[in-house]
Amino acid sequence: MPKMKSNRGAAKTFRQTASGGYKRKKAYRSHILTSKSRKRKRQLRKPGMVSKADSKRVKEMLLG
Repeated sequence: MPKMKSNRGAAKTFRQTASGGYKRKKAYRSHILTSKSRKRKRQLRKPGMVSKADSKRVKEMLLG
């Protein structure tokens, strides 16, 4: 039986943390940045975490 393949889109989107959670990039940081405040843009730079409800689904996509 062949090896299971990981979801390549998920592999490029999520990174596992040391404690077992998953980091992700925040949305709303790609265009129309002039109408967003400096504080909002600065906070969007920081990585977000995948919610506990979705982390099982992300794990399956990454491990195949």
